[in-house]
Amino acid sequence: MTAVDLPQTFGALLIGGLFAAVLTGAVAVQVVVYFKLYPLDPPRIKVLVLVIWFLDIAHTLFVCVALFQYLISYFGNAEMIDHITWSLTLTVVFTAVLTFLVHCFLAQRIWRLSHHNWYLTIPIITLAVLRLASASTSTAEMFSLRSFTAFKAHFRWLFTLGLTLSSAVDIIITGSLFFLLHGSRTEMGRLNLVIDSLIRYSFETGLLTCAGTIATMLSVRWS
Repeated sequence: MTAVDLPQTFGALLIGGLFAAVLTGAVAVQVVVYFKLYPLDPPRIKVLVLVIWFLDIAHTLFVCVALFQYLISYFGNAEMIDHITWSLTLTVVFTAVLTFLVHCFLAQRIWRLSHHNWYLTIPIITLAVLRLASASTSTAEMFSLRSFTAFKAHFRWLFTLGLTLSSAVDIIITGSLFFLLHGSRTEMGRLNLVIDSLIRYSFETGLLTCAGTIATMLSVRWS
């Protein structure tokens, strides 16, 4: 039996699973608040919110299944630490689909705010599609290889590319929203307060998601 660094393997997986569960709870609260505050929103927006909520719950469930497999089913079997389970593999593609839907929604908002500026919107959509394709290919290869060692040796660059594209999309979206909203300021003080709140919200959420993606990318790079 080979030596296993538990804190950097099972420990990291456990901490990640706990964070995923906490964030899923936060998303659930946001969904409930959304339906209470915006009952008149178009049905397509409500459906999008529910789909994103479902994908987030499914992602966390797959993480929990992976934790059970590694910590319970494979307990004491050091060789299985290199095995990529189906549940952990599915978290990659579910995250990619969820991120793609959010990026497309924000791209539509930017398209409207920019008065149908395709030169600004098309790069966002293109990078989002490439990020989805990269994650989907990574998922397929993980299903095929079922080994972390083999995947890192041949396709770590592809996984890192997907994270890099995701960070790039987040940065472009945040910057675009910042400049478009700032350009919408008027001489009306109350309206400017609302716009300033939207600018701050866009910057904080964009910065948070980008920082999380970069942290994941660095972890993959140095693992």
